[in-house]
Amino acid sequence: MPRKRVNGILVIYHHYLLPNASMIMEHANAFQKHSQFKTWMVNVELGFPKGLKDLDFAVIILHYSLFGWLPFDLDAAFEDYLDRATSSYKIAFFQDEYRFWPERAALLNRYQVDCVYTCLEPAYFKATYQRFTRVPTLLQYLPGYVSEDTVRLASQLTKPDGERSVDIGYRGRQSYFYMGKGAQEKHDIGLRFRELAAGLPLTLDIATEESKRIYGPQWLAFLAGCRAALGVEAGVSIFDLDNVVFPQYQKLIAENPQMTFAEMSVGLLAPYEDQGVYYRTVSPRVFEAAAVWTCQILFEGRYSGIIEPMVHYLPLRKDFGNFDQIIAWYHNAALRRELTENAYRDLIASGRYSYRQFVATFDQELLARGLRPEISPADVREVSLRLARNRLQQTLQTRSKQLAHALRQKKHQFGQCLEGSRWQTLRRLKAVLRSAKEYWQ
Repeated sequence: MPRKRVNGILVIYHHYLLPNASMIMEHANAFQKHSQFKTWMVNVELGFPKGLKDLDFAVIILHYSLFGWLPFDLDAAFEDYLDRATSSYKIAFFQDEYRFWPERAALLNRYQVDCVYTCLEPAYFKATYQRFTRVPTLLQYLPGYVSEDTVRLASQLTKPDGERSVDIGYRGRQSYFYMGKGAQEKHDIGLRFRELAAGLPLTLDIATEESKRIYGPQWLAFLAGCRAALGVEAGVSIFDLDNVVFPQYQKLIAENPQMTFAEMSVGLLAPYEDQGVYYRTVSPRVFEAAAVWTCQILFEGRYSGIIEPMVHYLPLRKDFGNFDQIIAWYHNAALRRELTENAYRDLIASGRYSYRQFVATFDQELLARGLRPEISPADVREVSLRLARNRLQQTLQTRSKQLAHALRQKKHQFGQCLEGSRWQTLRRLKAVLRSAKEYWQ
């Protein structure tokens, strides 16, 4: 039986249905929100919808959330579906492209992917995708854009400078060593800045522990409470193109879990630092800080060419050689106001970096390929019904599993709740139950 041709877009993505970085779903949802092409979404976490096997979409998007780790999040049913989707225009969105090159190339070649959206600069296309794959079209994009929800929430959270309780804030984390010294900047900037600023008349809220990470609306609220925020470029300084560094890293860590970055750098990483492929880009955090009018203190870098030092941010040297100058600039309220006004004007108010504008450009690429968005209401209803079948049952099963997992993770806390006074016990139990409930909602 021939598959039904659907003149629309299918977005295949992965989301755990747990608290996570909001930018993943902002990007995945952007096509359904803004594209002139009718778009349907399938989350692989819920399994393969039975109604999908008989549908042949004009465009299939493989979202970057599928490729975070190995094995990639495509089970046998999805692999079979993609193998048979020979007439679809297939698009892969990639991030974190510095790893898993053999597996990425094999996937692109196996499914005959037509187009890759990459965070690489065009100067490096030849050494990467054109060397390892047969993908005919390569397009550069940013790892995140500005959503309408972010702008709306930012307008509610933004405070006057005098009402902000934190002078300089930051949240970072320790990156995997195999990413190189560039990736360590996310940790180093917070650690070193906090050391140098100790004793200064500043209120700091700087943390580099994973446990102190902030997600969702709370992250924007945190930024809105800071007069200034630290930041670095997204990306890495080791692009493991030949899959040499990562296997050796795994071996060294298995042998010595306490190995430091300095020790690994001498023994393994140093020859691969900043060799061959440049992989740095502006971080979505730059847009988020601009949206709440927070002055940005950023390590010097390219930032995809969309922001300029002393126009949109205060440039901090990576050796902290101009730390005193940064503090002097920070105390200049008029300068901070000028930089935040410029950043909001160019990054937010202009709309140049909105998801709406990005998807409009994406649509233009499809139109240039001869694809057209026209689809009958009857087809929309039929496809929606097919994909909706069994989804409620799948969702309930998945959320039940996630809740069970959450309760297992929290189990040890119940023992702690039984210690202390009755009031302490009740308060602790309430906190644990509230935490578990978040996984269900």
